[in-house]
Amino acid sequence: MESATLSQIGLAGLAVMGQNLALNIAEKGFPISVYNRTTSKVDETLDRAHREGQLPLSGHYTPKDFVLSIKKPRSIIILVKAGAPVDQTIAALSAYMEPGDTIIDGGNEWYENTERRMVDASASGLLYLGMGVSGGEDGARNGPSLMPGGSHRAYLNIHNILEKVAAQVDDGPCVTYIGEGGSGNFVKMVHNGIEYGDMQLISEAYDVLKNVGGLGNEELAEIFGEWNRGELESFLIEITSDIFKVEDEETGNGHLVDKILDKTGMKGTGKWTVQQAAELSIAAPTIAASLDCRYMSGLKEEREAAAEIFKEEGLKEDINNVGAVDKKRLIDDVRQALYASKICSYAQGMNLLRAKSMEKVWGLNLGELARIWKGGCIIRAVFLDRIKQAYQRNPGLANLLVDPEFAKEMVQRQAAWRRVVGLAIQKGISVPGMSASLQYFDTYRRGRLPANLVQAQRDYFGAHTYERIDRPGSYHTEWSKLARKARV
Repeated sequence: MESATLSQIGLAGLAVMGQNLALNIAEKGFPISVYNRTTSKVDETLDRAHREGQLPLSGHYTPKDFVLSIKKPRSIIILVKAGAPVDQTIAALSAYMEPGDTIIDGGNEWYENTERRMVDASASGLLYLGMGVSGGEDGARNGPSLMPGGSHRAYLNIHNILEKVAAQVDDGPCVTYIGEGGSGNFVKMVHNGIEYGDMQLISEAYDVLKNVGGLGNEELAEIFGEWNRGELESFLIEITSDIFKVEDEETGNGHLVDKILDKTGMKGTGKWTVQQAAELSIAAPTIAASLDCRYMSGLKEEREAAAEIFKEEGLKEDINNVGAVDKKRLIDDVRQALYASKICSYAQGMNLLRAKSMEKVWGLNLGELARIWKGGCIIRAVFLDRIKQAYQRNPGLANLLVDPEFAKEMVQRQAAWRRVVGLAIQKGISVPGMSASLQYFDTYRRGRLPANLVQAQRDYFGAHTYERIDRPGSYHTEWSKLARKARV
């Protein structure tokens, strides 16, 4: 094939994300070859490329034709379901690839699978990147946040394409080289864990405003719209306002949000985040609470049965019993509680990233990660710029909460935060994310905890020893003997 007609890059896997990313690349002026095992997806993508501006995109129906249509050294993005389909796609394509070519897995893959594939690829002289892609179908088409990790040489081969395709913000494109190994996939996983926390906290704000404040959907749309013009400005706050505006077209009666079954789905990245936090001894209670709530939401039938049982036993439902509530104050309190809780969720995610970076010697730049999340991705928010600045001021920052600017804001908002959590508990409304965030803050800010008693118990029944606050060394006490002696 004449080199002039070869594509600059290839993409295999033409589900929604793959199609949209391929069209984005083509629209930025980079000729691209596409391939999908189901040929109708190739035709569909070719049709879209024609309709959306005669974009420079060529479709191929066999792995061999696809690979050979790409300019050397080839760079091929794979966007298929994580796990075995990735291995199958790599096997099909690598048969026709040559040393120096690059495979880029853009799926939500477990980072250790990426590291295994890097080793396998290098045995054939192939380069490998595991690249997190955030922003959903709209981000893929118009500018996602991209988190590539793995071979730095492979990144240099395609960085000019990625920088044009990524979302653009005031301080550059939302892409950076993350680090070696599976760091790109790991960073995307934690991004998703923070996203879990963010969504849970917003749902709790909704629950309190609706069931304590008695606010309707029109009011909620207006409130979230107003919040999106202030410190809470973010993609998730914006779409939440939109959701409350949508009426149910199926029945023509009421709003769609009220007709949606209260069971939340998940794809695994939140669970991986909580598992990794446990493995690394990093407290991530906000993210863990959000995962627990998804599990609990799945028990719909059990919850409905439990509600009836407790009602029969005399439990009176206080939800919707609004009574005398200062709505204006409640709305402002919830705003402050949501903001403070969100900071805790981000702090937990950043601490997890730092711990893993230290373990794997990835050298993650937390300020730069905050920067590339400012645009394109699901957790994009105006306060990410301030998180970036916090880590630029102090790259060794122990916790986001103790950055002087954020510390001041936490103190200013704690009274409102406590009022919201206390009121929710009083009314029987579960706010696990907000309360976990508040407990995280209260635990972290205390110089002395009741852990001394726990350690004494451990030493009592297991001779695990303890340290003292007034002298160095490890100690063990025969507690039962001394306790009996004290009783005499």
